[in-house]
Amino acid sequence: MEKLAAILLCSALIGNSLEDAITAISAEVCSSEGRSVTLSCTYSVKADNLQWYRQDPGSAPQFLLLITDTTQPYVVEAKPPIPRLKATLNKEKKQVDLQISSAAVTDSAVYYCALSPQ
Repeated sequence: MEKLAAILLCSALIGNSLEDAITAISAEVCSSEGRSVTLSCTYSVKADNLQWYRQDPGSAPQFLLLITDTTQPYVVEAKPPIPRLKATLNKEKKQVDLQISSAAVTDSAVYYCALSPQ
C-alpha cells in the first residue's frame, strides 16, 4: 500500500518590508512516497542568496541549504548535508526550487524559502 507524504510549503522568514519579495508557488504539495517532489518560490528583488528551511511540528526551523544568486550560482549545504535534496535557480523566471528525491513520509513538514536581499 502506498502512503502519501504531505509536504507543506510556506514562504516566510523574511522581514515585514520584504513580505512580498519571495512567494511560494504552491501552499501545499502532496506526493506519493518514492517520487520526486519539487517545491518552488519566486522572488522579486535582487538577492545575494536564497535559502531553504524545514520545520517539523514542535521544533525550530532547520537550515537545509542556500543557493547564491551570482553569475556562477553555488550551493551551501547544511552540515552534515541532508541527502536527497537539490536546489536550482532559474534567474530568468526569478524562481528557486528545492527538489526532494524519493519522497518519504518523514519528509512531511513545513518548508520555508527565504532570501537575503542585496
